[in-house]
Amino acid sequence: MKAILIQDDERKSLVWAEVPTPEPKANEVKIKVEYAALNRADLMQREGDYPPPPDCPDWMGLEVSGEIVGFGEEALAKAPFKPGDKVCALLGGGGYAEYVTVPYGMVMPVPKNTSMVEAAAIPEAFATAYLNLFWEGGLKEGNTLLMNAGASGLASVVIPMAKAFGARVITTVITDEAKEAIQPLGADVVINTRKTDIVEILKEELAAGRGVDVAIDCLGGEVLGQCIHYLTHGARWIVIAALAGQFTTIDLKNIYKRNVRIIGSTLRSKTPEKKAEILSSLVRDVWPKVEAGLVRPTIYKVLPIQEAEAAHGILQRGENVGKVVLKV
Repeated sequence: MKAILIQDDERKSLVWAEVPTPEPKANEVKIKVEYAALNRADLMQREGDYPPPPDCPDWMGLEVSGEIVGFGEEALAKAPFKPGDKVCALLGGGGYAEYVTVPYGMVMPVPKNTSMVEAAAIPEAFATAYLNLFWEGGLKEGNTLLMNAGASGLASVVIPMAKAFGARVITTVITDEAKEAIQPLGADVVINTRKTDIVEILKEELAAGRGVDVAIDCLGGEVLGQCIHYLTHGARWIVIAALAGQFTTIDLKNIYKRNVRIIGSTLRSKTPEKKAEILSSLVRDVWPKVEAGLVRPTIYKVLPIQEAEAAHGILQRGENVGKVVLKV
């Protein structure tokens, strides 16, 4: 089969090349990949900053959609799937390829009324959104959520998912064009942080009794320490990345007086058993919202997998609002 490999050159260029076709272990299914979705973690892996787990292929790709074409012995006996089923799957890596093998607990049925392109964009983003909104954040109906980087692929899932479960949502962008583009996601407040001071907005929201209960932050940096002082009592600030910087200054007295919790969270670091539990809960709780059209993946662009280099460029330049997907 073929997969996208990272070349050992100055550009770390990508090439569609021959690799061994994987065969499923006892607890795995084999999927013929139709689409693979991109994530920022792919860019980090390409730069050598986000290595795949030891049992995963060297090539990138954390989520795919496709057709089941093989089973390991245990998977054949226990998995709730059959040959030919259309599925999507969460991977430790290896999705930029014609075939993948994956433990059956990482595989989900494609929701009704969902295309295979959309299905490829579900596993990583939806599982990450669900994990941080509900498992880590404990989001409840009537809570206020702050989702930083509102034009990101993750935000395109987090915002409608939070709204579907009755939350009020504040999000941030850095251009008026992005503000306009994300309006369909349904956020209640969209802040262009290059024009408006988010700290002042959070102060006003708190004073008005609409303070932030849960924040999902992929930016970090100095603004984290400035914002975290203006949350509700018992709020949860969940750090999933630090794209704006790894360091900040925090008034610790404010943290313990207000019972604010700072939570570090990554989906990839969870055990396979915990990931399977998250995905099972995701299908149970969120699939009905997806099938009802309340939560949908936002697809920005679909490119042939041979154009993975161009697809990475879209993410690197921050052009996308929603997910970029590769057609295999």
